[in-house]
Amino acid sequence: MSLKIKKGDKVEVLVGKDKGKSGKVLELIPAKNSAIVDGINLVKKHLRRRSEAEPGGIKDMPKPLSISKLALFCGSCGRGVRFGIKEAGDGTKMRICKKCHQAI
Repeated sequence: MSLKIKKGDKVEVLVGKDKGKSGKVLELIPAKNSAIVDGINLVKKHLRRRSEAEPGGIKDMPKPLSISKLALFCGSCGRGVRFGIKEAGDGTKMRICKKCHQAI
């Protein structure tokens, strides 16, 4: 199964504790159908001290979020939208916002 959202896309969260927030996709996990988004779904992780250079402590780490909870962010609409794929005359494909019909 191919994921429609790509690494580096700006997305908006549709449900959950971070509803309405937007961020950039840092990593995709196709096996779990999820993505890690910058600054979204942060949890506290207790880390042990490994060496003098690596101190321990409590750190905020992003956890994976299901792709179904994300919507691609359209710059012209200013919110998360549904999108379609349109093929240009030269054979290249681009993603189109369903609301304003602009390329994302």
